[in-house]
Amino acid sequence: MATLRQGLMALCACTLLAFTARADDLQDASRMLKAGQHQQALERVNKVLAAKPRDPQARFLKGLILTDQGNTRDAIDIFTKLTQDYPELPEPYNNLAVIYAAQGQYDKARVALEQSIRTHPSYATAYENLGDVYAKLASQAYDKALQIDSTNKGAQNKLSLVRELVGGTAAAPVAIAQKPAEKPAAEKPKPVAEKPAAVQKPAAADAGAEVLAAVNAWAEAWSKKDADAYLSYYAKDFKTPGKESRADWEKGRRTRIGSAKVIKVAIGSPKVTMSGSNEATVVFLQTYQSDTFKSAGRKTLVMSKADGRWQIREEKSS
Repeated sequence: MATLRQGLMALCACTLLAFTARADDLQDASRMLKAGQHQQALERVNKVLAAKPRDPQARFLKGLILTDQGNTRDAIDIFTKLTQDYPELPEPYNNLAVIYAAQGQYDKARVALEQSIRTHPSYATAYENLGDVYAKLASQAYDKALQIDSTNKGAQNKLSLVRELVGGTAAAPVAIAQKPAEKPAAEKPKPVAEKPAAVQKPAAADAGAEVLAAVNAWAEAWSKKDADAYLSYYAKDFKTPGKESRADWEKGRRTRIGSAKVIKVAIGSPKVTMSGSNEATVVFLQTYQSDTFKSAGRKTLVMSKADGRWQIREEKSS
């Protein structure tokens, strides 16, 4: 019995040493990557993968190294296989979107980011990236409209608005961060992040992510023509645009939503400004499309948190 216990202790000690060595190798590789020492970083990661071929952190870091080296084909292969082996991790989807956007494949980038958000609904980076991709897709559509009709004032104005929101010209590449999302320690180990794990995200960032999640859920309910869910995102003290009664305003909204055969609402380049822990203002590009009407413009939502939910107190369009 004593021998068995000693054997187990020896095994645990060996396992601990192997884990520590792996962590040290990955930390060294991450530092080398940041220092631009790509080949040395790749050798260090391959050392870890030789011992643990399925290690998600090492595979993710290798994908980052290959991306930095311009080897996008192999990087795409690594991130794609990570999404298959660890579908609950949002970071590989986000980094696939980084590569696709750099290649001008914005539809593929959109699909990858939407999947990233589905796996991690509070991943603010993916929401911001998705907004940038939507803005780029919108700018391409407006450019096409102007190629067909250069006198189209509506397209000219909307293109200018998109350029103002994303910065630069419509031809400029979409800047998408490769920052992995933070996940609770109880979940599976997350891929290597650009920031040390000990750095804590400020509370304002968490609140901003909650606000953004509520805005996207509001847009999703609108797109699904779910009037009850859509209206539930408006606070009891919501200021109706035409100063009509709440009952009349709700009746009008239900009629408009119900009369449309199809509704698509997209949120682009959202910016959240916190005014305390329970007050926020969100500014974004809203694109709306139904079977009879299309529009795009800047929208501002003034929101407050009550009973654990973020709701809209006031909305303005321009």
